[in-house]
Amino acid sequence: MAANAITVSRLREKLRELANQRRRFGYRRLHFLLRREGVMINRKNSRRLCREEGLAVRRRQSRKRALCTRAPAPVLALPNQRWSLDLVHDQMASGRRFRVPNVVDDVTRECLAAVPDLDLRTPRRARAGPADRPAGQAGMIVSDNGTELTGNAVLAWCGQIGVEWHYIAPGRPMQNGFCEIFNRLT
Repeated sequence: MAANAITVSRLREKLRELANQRRRFGYRRLHFLLRREGVMINRKNSRRLCREEGLAVRRRQSRKRALCTRAPAPVLALPNQRWSLDLVHDQMASGRRFRVPNVVDDVTRECLAAVPDLDLRTPRRARAGPADRPAGQAGMIVSDNGTELTGNAVLAWCGQIGVEWHYIAPGRPMQNGFCEIFNRLT
């Protein structure tokens, strides 16, 4: 019995050593490495030992989702109650890509801003927002939850000017339909 305890403890040490060398290997691959080194062990036993030692492969973190609220579309009656924002991208003949953020008023269907640029980084995009227009300021801006529109600079800019920022549900472009139709027509 004592001989089995020693071999199990050595086996645990060997499993920990292999798991530290190869962090993305699960119990099946660790079992294969043990068998290659001459350790004869049942796959079920290697699974049990890996589980007891806490050697499970950690799951990769998923992409961070938007932090703001997703609200249903309100009934619109006046201009500047709700603006829709979406990005359009294209490529020049030279191969350089450019992006154009389009801002559309949902009531008047008017394009409030379209700022083409080769490199729209988040702080510059936030400063190029249409809230400084003489016509007024939006009560709410709605956009998709892409990585370019969920940055901290955009959220800080909204806090500075006092505008609510809402995101549509993932995979539902019809919730931002006014801007999508505008982008399709241009």
